[in-house]
Amino acid sequence: MLSDALLLQIEQKFPSGMSSSEILDAFATHGVQLSEATLRKYVQLGLLPRSTRVGQKGKHQGSKGIYPVGVVRQIVRIKQMMAESYTIEQIQREFLFMRGELEQLSVTLESVFGKLDGVVRERREESAVRIVAREVGEAKSISKDLMLRLSAIEKRLTSRTNVQSVAVS
Repeated sequence: MLSDALLLQIEQKFPSGMSSSEILDAFATHGVQLSEATLRKYVQLGLLPRSTRVGQKGKHQGSKGIYPVGVVRQIVRIKQMMAESYTIEQIQREFLFMRGELEQLSVTLESVFGKLDGVVRERREESAVRIVAREVGEAKSISKDLMLRLSAIEKRLTSRTNVQSVAVS
């Protein structure tokens, strides 16, 4: 499957999100099978968020569907759970356990930091803004670490082997 380091590279390469073809290419490049039909099925089942339509620059270019870049991690997790013999119903129940809340928290944090960055840019001439800008940067780092930790906790809680070993202890 795709390593955490590789997932991080993909997330950094596509910070604004990915089209379905970019998602499929990312998996195919690393030898992981994923069809467009499977991607659509995961969306229909509520395991993945729907894409948002984003207009393309240029005359008569139309728009294309963009998925949040976190979808790649979600697909990896779904595939891992299927490899652990989870049924689709179990995956829906387990996967949706915290995923919605984590996605909402991520969107909220991005919004907060976007607003903070805007205020810092507007007030860049003020001397105290440098300190605030540094604090915002530190808060972003902390929030990124928080999201990674919460995702890791969710992963451990939904992993059948880990859940069974905790129950035995």
